[in-house]
Amino acid sequence: MAFLLAVPASAEIKSGSAFLSPEMRRQQDDETRNPAWFWVEQGEELFSRKPPNAAACVSCHADPKQSLRGAATHYPQVDAASGKLLNVEGRIEQCRTERQKLPAFGYETPEMLAMTAYVASLSRGLPVDVKTGGAAKPYYEAGKAFFERRQGQLNLSCQQCHDGLVGQKLRGDTISNGAGTGYPAYRLEWNDVGSLHRRLRACSLGVRATQFDYGSPEYLALELYLAGRAKGLPIETPGIRR
Repeated sequence: MAFLLAVPASAEIKSGSAFLSPEMRRQQDDETRNPAWFWVEQGEELFSRKPPNAAACVSCHADPKQSLRGAATHYPQVDAASGKLLNVEGRIEQCRTERQKLPAFGYETPEMLAMTAYVASLSRGLPVDVKTGGAAKPYYEAGKAFFERRQGQLNLSCQQCHDGLVGQKLRGDTISNGAGTGYPAYRLEWNDVGSLHRRLRACSLGVRATQFDYGSPEYLALELYLAGRAKGLPIETPGIRR
């Protein structure tokens, strides 16, 4: 199956928006036409709201448009205290449970999607700048191995599609490099906003492979590897995808 051989990973990695139609790119860039901005607005309200018997997020992160500008560009990252790999969702949950002493939102809940979309949107336009060496290296290497490993009943790897078949069509969609710079994103097929891990689970299902849990070590490592590949590309959250 020579047509599935991947091109070298050193090939140029493009943003997911590079594979959208011009009209969809214009819609993504227009806050009045991008439906995902409703989630951003809800997240901003959550960020400012004071929960019962707890401090509001804004009480620690005053003027978030300045204080958190660029924060999302560094995730996933290794938490210095625990040594665990955290993405933006993981950091939000850590703050909520350890500092605010509140129950976790939970992955893919409306509250988590809104909060994550808001926090990531504060870095919109800034380049991804994750660390892949040092304490992050084992996670990065695990993500790379996941990306390159053939999986599932279809015996396909992420690399075969997202390096080797970039630009080709799959059920009306254009295969991209798999950059996660627009997530949480509004996908037309979902008619909803979803996280990058929701998209990864859909890919696993598509090749008839194991779907790992949201926030699983496997998907966190893969998220870091994808962010490393996308280093220098701008954050687009909230993105629009087909």
